[in-house]
Amino acid sequence: MNDLPTLSDPAVSPAAEAPSAPPAPTIATLAQQPLVIAIAIVAILLAAETWSTHNHLRNLREDMAHRLQQNDASNAETGTMARAVQETSKELQAKVSQLEGKQVEAQSQQLALEQLYQDLSKNRDEWALTEIEQVLSTASQQLQLAGNVPGALVALENADRSLSRSDKPQFITIRRAIAKDTEKLKALPSVDSTGVALRIDSVIGQIDALPMLADATLPAPAPVPASAAAAAAVPAPAAKPAKARAGARNEVVGPPVPPASPWLQKVQGAWTEWSGDMWNDVRQLIRVRTVATPDALMLSPSESYFMRENVKLRLLNARMALLSRNETAFRDDLIASQEALNKYFDTRAKATQTVQALLRQVQASNLAIEMPTLSDSLNAVRNYKAKP
Repeated sequence: MNDLPTLSDPAVSPAAEAPSAPPAPTIATLAQQPLVIAIAIVAILLAAETWSTHNHLRNLREDMAHRLQQNDASNAETGTMARAVQETSKELQAKVSQLEGKQVEAQSQQLALEQLYQDLSKNRDEWALTEIEQVLSTASQQLQLAGNVPGALVALENADRSLSRSDKPQFITIRRAIAKDTEKLKALPSVDSTGVALRIDSVIGQIDALPMLADATLPAPAPVPASAAAAAAVPAPAAKPAKARAGARNEVVGPPVPPASPWLQKVQGAWTEWSGDMWNDVRQLIRVRTVATPDALMLSPSESYFMRENVKLRLLNARMALLSRNETAFRDDLIASQEALNKYFDTRAKATQTVQALLRQVQASNLAIEMPTLSDSLNAVRNYKAKP
């Protein structure tokens, strides 16, 4: 605070007190006046300080209230965020639990797969040899039953290829046996089963068109023209030798022979045509044929149909016997088909002769080929599997 002026302060001018001419103050009055001023100044300062303090306190209260409101809002927001974080953490914990369960399951599956892989790797050779044995056994059965040489060769090649992937010296014995069986199969004579089957199919397709003895008819003679018949009715003059012609030049030519009348030529032509037609009709009424089996002529149309079907069935059985390498049944069916053709069909017809020639070519095929077995390869595989 500012210092209060005193009586001895030179700043107070005596001239200021000059205009008033009060009575001369007493010593006590002069002594109390500065004190009053000081008290007034102090009171003013206290009031100002009180007002300033009051304003400051009010600002503090407002600021505190505002801060409290902000803190409440922040606390509410923080609570909301905390609840969201808690929910998120719960979801994460649930997901973590699921992932842990899946991880445990994956670990168990991985262990199972590792165990299975170890078992497979341990028994891989045994599995491969078992598969090769099964393939070779099937190929051997087909070779003996159906003579499937290409199939057996393919089976041997696949088995050798499977053994070549392992590159183990223990398999050399098996591969040597497989190579030996392969050479045996390649040395076999080839049989054109496909060509023989195609010939049989061609014969089967021609059976329906072959003429039978029961329905065979002689071809009708070609019609003779009227001019040709008239020319045939008039005898042609005999040819004279060269000497006779030369001598005839020196002879005297007699009077010319008059030509026949036109109506006589017409009558001769009509007679010749009528007699020719009559003779053709008579020839059609009576037929004379020599047949070794007379019952073949007595077949009805339905019996002829079944006879054709029977021949076709015989040929189909021969084709099946060919594919199954059954030579006995193949020969028997072909012989029965040939006998039926000779007995019931017209062997003078060109189509029947062609079919018989095809059947003779088919009968000339040799199917009696002894098929080897794949015993060497099978024994080699089984001996290797039997080793401890």
